[in-house]
Amino acid sequence: MRRLGGFFLLLVSLPASAASTIICCNDERGKQVCGDILPTACIGRAYREINHTGMVVRNVEAPLTPEQKAQRAAEEKRKQEAEDAAREQRRMDAALMQTYSSEADIDLMQQRAEDDVHKAVRTAQAKIDEARKTRKKFENEAEFYKKKTLPPDVDKGLKDADYEIRAQEELIASKAREMELIKAKYDEDRRRFRDLKNRMRKQ
Repeated sequence: MRRLGGFFLLLVSLPASAASTIICCNDERGKQVCGDILPTACIGRAYREINHTGMVVRNVEAPLTPEQKAQRAAEEKRKQEAEDAAREQRRMDAALMQTYSSEADIDLMQQRAEDDVHKAVRTAQAKIDEARKTRKKFENEAEFYKKKTLPPDVDKGLKDADYEIRAQEELIASKAREMELIKAKYDEDRRRFRDLKNRMRKQ
């Protein structure tokens, strides 16, 4: 009661212009300290602005420590990242529903993508077969030069054939990886499409 009495006595004793708001805080001993301007004891502490009726009109938090600032910044960053991820997911979901009208559409597009890969693999294999035939021809010619230096055209023919075979084998290997990515993509599209459809039915 003594503290409150002192507070109201301070309000009454101040000029009307100064008593529009009073600043109060609890000092290091927990004692309430008030003034018409920020008291020295309130510097670096949380404080309250109180109007002439004794109502709190504003609460001001204490300044954050460097550790608290770092923690708040990390929390805000995590929150922003979560919001960005949710917004991106909504965008992807909208695009997914615009692309497919049914799971049959997903199946069709997957089949087309896989057919393109199979076609590329068949083309690469045909080039390998052709390169091996060409190499066999140069190998037969090289038989005549076992103890001699190979003619430039024969040497070049063998090297070109080897290069073509390696290049096409690497292409086939990359197409195998592409096929795995295609399956993973359309499996995920199919799973997400089902989830979204189920949500729509429950709404």
